[in-house]
Amino acid sequence: MAPPDIAAIWVYLAREPLAALTVTLLAWLVALRVQKLCRFHPLANPIPLAVAIVAAGLLLAGVDYRTYFQGAQFVHFLLGPATVALAVPLYRQWRSLRSVLLPAALCILAGGLLASVFGVVVALALGAPPDVVASLAPRSVTTPVAMGIAERLGGVPALAAVVVLCSGIAGAVLGPLAMTWAGVRDWRARGLAIGTTAHGIGTARAIAVHPVAGVFSGLAMGLNAIATSLWLPLLWRLLRGGG
Repeated sequence: MAPPDIAAIWVYLAREPLAALTVTLLAWLVALRVQKLCRFHPLANPIPLAVAIVAAGLLLAGVDYRTYFQGAQFVHFLLGPATVALAVPLYRQWRSLRSVLLPAALCILAGGLLASVFGVVVALALGAPPDVVASLAPRSVTTPVAMGIAERLGGVPALAAVVVLCSGIAGAVLGPLAMTWAGVRDWRARGLAIGTTAHGIGTARAIAVHPVAGVFSGLAMGLNAIATSLWLPLLWRLLRGGG
């Protein structure tokens, strides 16, 4: 039996969702390899590396994002179960969490408030239109929640998603360096800071670095998303009504 034609195999893969899924997984494996070669330096975060690899591949191949997402949506679907799975380490560390839950919650609320206010102030200072300001306001919460909040505020959900992604990457890359420079050594404090400001991307980084930091980062990401989705629309309505 003659071996299958390589060109025919490529045409088949290009037409099927398997191609995009394979590219995504290979890009992630390459990014993890680069991170390991860099000895897990914070600047060698695998998420922006994988994004850059996939983006470069799509540009070189001339494949539009809609076509790519037909296969990549299978990975996108796993974001929900992965987020829910963060409850497992929280449950395992419940005893240590319970003793500091109140101060941790206050820190998360304060951090989420400052992050939103800072984004809005910068946007207003630069003369951004109202829809852009509304898109920047929920930048410190995870992507699905931020998109919903932005739409409710009159912003652009797609822009909010991009802002959240950039914010998460910046927090995951620069956050550990900033906390080390500031002398923050407690893994609980580091986890709370990363989870509050860098949401899912930062939490993934925290889990990879230290289990305690990962637990507190997951707690911060969840509480900040819930709290921001409640207080930000109310505050926005008051500010718009007062103006």
